[in-house]
Amino acid sequence: MSDEDDLEDFEADQDDFEKEDDEKETEEGEDYRKEGEDLSEDWMPNSLTEDLMKEGLSLLCKTGNGLAHAYVKLEVKDRDLTDIYLLRSYVHLRYVDVSENHLTDLSPLNYLTHLLWLKADGNRLRSARLDELPYLQIASFAYNQITDTEGISHPRLGSLDLKGNRIRMVTGLDPQKLNSLHTLELRRNQLDSTLGINLPKLKNLFLAQNMLKRVEGLENLSNLTTLHLRDNQIETLSGFSREMKSLQYLNLRGNMVTDLGELSKLRDLPKLRALVLLENPCTDESDYRQEALVQMAHLERLDKDFYEEEERAEAEEIRQRMKEDQEHEAEPDHEEDLDQSTN
Repeated sequence: MSDEDDLEDFEADQDDFEKEDDEKETEEGEDYRKEGEDLSEDWMPNSLTEDLMKEGLSLLCKTGNGLAHAYVKLEVKDRDLTDIYLLRSYVHLRYVDVSENHLTDLSPLNYLTHLLWLKADGNRLRSARLDELPYLQIASFAYNQITDTEGISHPRLGSLDLKGNRIRMVTGLDPQKLNSLHTLELRRNQLDSTLGINLPKLKNLFLAQNMLKRVEGLENLSNLTTLHLRDNQIETLSGFSREMKSLQYLNLRGNMVTDLGELSKLRDLPKLRALVLLENPCTDESDYRQEALVQMAHLERLDKDFYEEEERAEAEEIRQRMKEDQEHEAEPDHEEDLDQSTN
């Protein structure tokens, strides 16, 4: 597959993501927020039972040496559950969905050492802490009451979803213990800093709808391809570095970037192809699109629109004039040197 094909696939993926971001983000948040409105209520204890297990179990697979069989998938969504103690006995489970209940404790899952996939969205969890689960690859704890990122250390975890929680600071994410993590979702939290996300294998980072004022501590994310920072309070574009050599898509929509000169700080991103700056004050400037392309010759798309060849040619002329002006300014003043030597 050619580089052009790769880029087309990448752009298609980002278009799909933006469309989903615009159309579904609000609906999803409202659904869980309605459930969240009842978090202060006292729920009657309601334990997971054998009958509910029978209803929710599926996917019969071989276990152990291949001579025995067990159901490995469980779905018990929206059952008003307050505890899942019974799961301690179902050690062969690999896929578990306990979303939309009233759970405050997931510790019974520590016994499921073959667990591959976990979804616990829309509960009453205050922590995502679990013992190390050696095969866990996908984990979602969206729309709970989680306040920190401690206790998450699963060596094969590839995707971690913590959106819609109450996390103020990222701590405890050890790159040595999370060396497979490629996607981290932290949208809709209370983050005021991007520090603590030192995960070199990370490819996709979603930090939209927090309280961020700047980008910091992400300089060494050399594998990062997608960075989503929509709807924060970012004013300056400092914090990006040449080490972020894989970054292709950067969404800064709905921030507070006023000065077009800030775009020059993105010049060191060699693979940046798509930049979204809608709903920033700088987009009101008449030469906004042109200035972005002058600063970043490799940019393919700004906001929703691809650059035309005419725009590229114009930007290249401006860059050449700027280069000539700089060279002229750097030349020594020969007349002044002659006067000085005569005196």
